[in-house]
This record gives sequence, structure tokens and C-alpha cells, in this order.
Amino acid sequence: MLSSSMDSLRTALFLSFLAICVAGCQAGGSNSSHAVGQPPFLSAVASAPPQASDDAPPPDKTGGFDGKRAYSLVAKQVAFGPRPSGSPAIAKLQDFLQSELQSYGCTVDTDGFTADTPVGRLPMKNFLVKVPGEKPGSILLGTHYDTRLQDNFVGADDGGSSTALMLELARLLCPHRGKYAVWIAFFDGEEAMKQWSDTDSRYGSREMAARLSLSGDIKKVKAFLLADIVGGRKAQFFRESSSTPALVDLVWNTAHKLGYLDLFRDSSTAAQDDHDSFLARGVPAVDVIADFMNNGYWHTPQDNLDKISAKTLAIVGHVFQESVKELQAR
Repeated sequence: MLSSSMDSLRTALFLSFLAICVAGCQAGGSNSSHAVGQPPFLSAVASAPPQASDDAPPPDKTGGFDGKRAYSLVAKQVAFGPRPSGSPAIAKLQDFLQSELQSYGCTVDTDGFTADTPVGRLPMKNFLVKVPGEKPGSILLGTHYDTRLQDNFVGADDGGSSTALMLELARLLCPHRGKYAVWIAFFDGEEAMKQWSDTDSRYGSREMAARLSLSGDIKKVKAFLLADIVGGRKAQFFRESSSTPALVDLVWNTAHKLGYLDLFRDSSTAAQDDHDSFLARGVPAVDVIADFMNNGYWHTPQDNLDKISAKTLAIVGHVFQESVKELQAR
């Protein structure tokens, strides 16, 4: 999503971070009450375990999607600390993602690449889960897993929530074969390194869209459903105006049929996001993104685990799963 500009001091701090952060580096969200000598993010993780008060519906009420399990996957990401592209922490997360997906029995294609950014050339890595289908064509789901380049920013909602959602969907979808293949993309480098622009942002999705275009596989993609900032306790989702109208209708109609009118509203909003990389190449796409500009913590160190709701994750995961079933039936 659209990022604010960052000054030269942050750039210098990041380059220093890449150079000196040791393998045992831990991180997470900001918390002023942390113990002396303990990074603030560790206190934040410890103080925000999964809460039963979220009243997450049981998996048998949400198509098998487990909101509490998704919440725990957000917590695991936050425990790695700030995860900007090219950092030691994101490398640990990449290992975790690959291991977790393989434990579900998923087939995972990995694409390591380098990107020229305003803070230098950085290594990045995309993951693409591929669940085979019976007929030609694929349904693409996606998330970014990097966090913004900012001190003490652990992106529990912005990056963490959608990544957890896609992991839980992969756990449910990988064992089964549908009419069409289902691909689940985990993009690196969505966030700008300095100031959001067409060249400084969406590095991973632009890379994947280009590769799929070169191979011809992009023509197989019937629809792309993107998730971003999907776990907030007070989240509301508006119809994203640059998305493909028919796909927006499909997702919102699905949500309304499931009884989630209080979260999926009929107002509209606009967001620049990873779906743009596929829209530009003719792929129908929808961005399911919360009203981040008004959540009070977007792109701040307050985007921490205490902002995340297992109930919200369960609801959005249910909507995605049922939307995939609707696309499979077409």
C-alpha cells in the first residue's frame, strides 16, 4: 500500500542494521513497558498471547479456517522482529515460510532475485505454492510478507496478518485438488524502501508478474485475490476502486451471504498494492484491504500483536475460502 517518504537517517540506520545485526537478532512491536535491557518487541509478543475474548468462531463454522491458529502464525512472524527486505530477520522468516508450507504437503516454487532500490541492491525472494487442478487455468491468491523499513516496526497487521491468512489457506487447500489449480503467492518487497513510486514498491509482485508473463503462465490466471492488512480488531473492508468490478462483486457477495456485512461494507476506497502488478498485465484482480488510513496505527510502531483479532482473521479467511470455491464452480 502507499508508503510515506523516509529521510536519509532511516536509510543510514537500515544499512547499518544489515551490516551488524547478528544471527540472534530478535524483534517485534513497540511497548514502552518493556523490561530493562529487553527489546520492546519481545515484551509486546509476551504480553499479547492469543485471546479467547476475540470470540473467534470455531473452524467448523468457517469452512475449516482456524482463526486462532492464524493468530499464532502472526505472533510467530512478529517474534522475528522488523522484517524489511534484505534483512537477517526476513531471511529467518523465509526459512520459516518454506518449512511451514512444506509441512502442509505443499509444492513450493522459490524465486530468489535481486532488486535495485534507493538503499542499494537487495536480495529478495518470492514463494509460489502450486496446488494442481483438473482443468487448465489457475486461481491466484497472494500476500506480501515483508515489513516497512522503519525502527521497531513489526507489521503485525501490515504484512503479518495477510501472510498468516495465506499460510492457513495453504494448509487447507494443498491436500485437495479442485477444478482449477490454486496458486498462492508470498511476495517480498511490497513496501517502498524510501518513497512509494512505481519503481520503489511492489518489487516482488512486479517480478512474479513479469516471470509469469515471459513463461506464458500468466494467461492461465483466471483471477487474482490479494489480501493485505486483514487482521485488525476494528477492521472494515471497502470495495477497492481499481480492482476488477466482477471480482469485487464476487468477494463482497460471498461475504454478505456468509453474514459478514458489518466487516465488508459497500463503500469504496482506493489503494495502490500488489494487485496493480497483475492488473497491468491484464489479469482480473481484487485487493481485499482494510481501511488502513483510519486504523490509527498504519505504518507506525503501534502496528503490533495487540491490534490483531483471531475473529477477524477467521472471518476474512472464511470469505477467501468460499470465494475460491465460487471461482472453482465457474
